[in-house]
Amino acid sequence: MPKVTVRYWAAAKAAAGVAEEPYEAATLAEALDEVRERHPGELERVLRRCSFLVDGDPVGTRGHETVRLADGGTVEVLPPFAGG
Repeated sequence: MPKVTVRYWAAAKAAAGVAEEPYEAATLAEALDEVRERHPGELERVLRRCSFLVDGDPVGTRGHETVRLADGGTVEVLPPFAGG
């Protein structure tokens, strides 16, 4: 099972209470399921509005279950940002 780092930004960071943490997951969907399990409540609501980068590449509209994670990779959790 790949080990990845999930990094939270802005409102996601505030809701998680940490800037980043390790997870073991084969897909983005699996990683996000684990995030929701570890942080029920506000972070769950924030995730609904987030976009994601996997190893620097935007996930866009791809199904999260189709986005494979690589060992040592990074998932960036990006809530909508105000301003530019």
